[in-house]
Amino acid sequence: MYHLDTRFIVGTLGADESGILAVKNCSMINRRKFLKSVAGSLVLANSGILLPKNLLAQSSQMGPPELPQGALEEAVLQALPGKKPLIKRTYRPPNYETPVQYFNELFTPNEVFFVRYHLADIPQVDIQQWKLSIGGEAIEKPMELTLEDLRRDFEQVEMAALCLCSGNRRGLFKPHVPGVQWGYGAMGNARWKGVRLKEILVKAGIKKEALEVTFNGADGAVLEKTPDFKKSLPVWKALDENTLIAWEMNGEPLPDWNGFPARLIVPGWTGTYWVKQLTEIQVITRPFEGFWMKAAYRIPKGKFPIVDRFISQETEVNTPITEMVVSSLITNLEEGRQFKSGQPIEVKGIAWDGGYGIQLVEVSTDGGKTWREAELGTDAGRFSWRPWSYRFAPTEKGKYTVMAKASNRLGQTQTFELILNPAGYHHNVIQRINIEVI
Repeated sequence: MYHLDTRFIVGTLGADESGILAVKNCSMINRRKFLKSVAGSLVLANSGILLPKNLLAQSSQMGPPELPQGALEEAVLQALPGKKPLIKRTYRPPNYETPVQYFNELFTPNEVFFVRYHLADIPQVDIQQWKLSIGGEAIEKPMELTLEDLRRDFEQVEMAALCLCSGNRRGLFKPHVPGVQWGYGAMGNARWKGVRLKEILVKAGIKKEALEVTFNGADGAVLEKTPDFKKSLPVWKALDENTLIAWEMNGEPLPDWNGFPARLIVPGWTGTYWVKQLTEIQVITRPFEGFWMKAAYRIPKGKFPIVDRFISQETEVNTPITEMVVSSLITNLEEGRQFKSGQPIEVKGIAWDGGYGIQLVEVSTDGGKTWREAELGTDAGRFSWRPWSYRFAPTEKGKYTVMAKASNRLGQTQTFELILNPAGYHHNVIQRINIEVI
């Protein structure tokens, strides 16, 4: 293995077909030079022009205005190798979110799919040397598998599923909580191709005493005392037919930043379990004691309407975060946008949940006083987000508050009030966007 060069690319800015600033004629600079160059402004390469940071943030929409002031001020659009410009939230480790405009597509293109890492030592894996180790005290026949073994020896399946960071929208919490101050873009919908984890475990011989299955990736910590990012699943979830080891994303090999050569796919559950650059699977007979399970990614017990419980990891006061809560997002309107009286307005968006299926999306144009049913778009499967749209033509001038509310087939719906929790998870408060008719 050799290490991935995580230096930034800065170049001449231009607008692509989506209206998002793109980086062209790119050149590489190191982190120190980059930070120096953006201390007060961004230097456009080979132009001699200084672009103020606040102008860049306004024009490229670095996130909703509710984000903490520092998060908006420090955000810049940057292109990691192989990616289009994304919104940088942190550099080391790299955490980049997708601009909302890209969510108007059913599947999020690989080159704009968000990037989330906990550890800063990120290797670029040599596929000729990569192997997936299967073992642990509850496995009868430990084995190692190459990517060719996975392709040849197991049935290949493809599934549409939303990958959503547990802390998506954390930056909208009030009062603000620690952690990466994500806006709306720490998520992406994709078609994942691979093999069922169940088939691998059955071939290795899973013992009846098995309680949990742990997963480790190739990324590592810079500091020795930093805990390795290692996760576990209850054995019943590992054996679910929808839990995959995937090597393709939207018909292409996984990008380096999204888990190449293989990653865990846990449809319906938040992205913390979707371990990237997977190297090791261990089946164990006791609750896993690692930091990222016992201390991190936990929510207060009983606060959320969760069906899938991770009982072996529960305590009297908290429980691991598991499935996503029902939510929606308006994707084509911006705060303060103006329309002419009588002009038809289309409100577009997406809705999702933990895999039970979106039943209904309602839209309000008067701040929640009245609601109308939106038209649901393509159903790509219960783990995919669901596009929706609503049209109206206001004739009265003035301000309109547009809201969207999703409900799933279990009868769960979005909340009007934030459910507070220390780590800032499961933000699914109904969104409000103010527009004006002139």
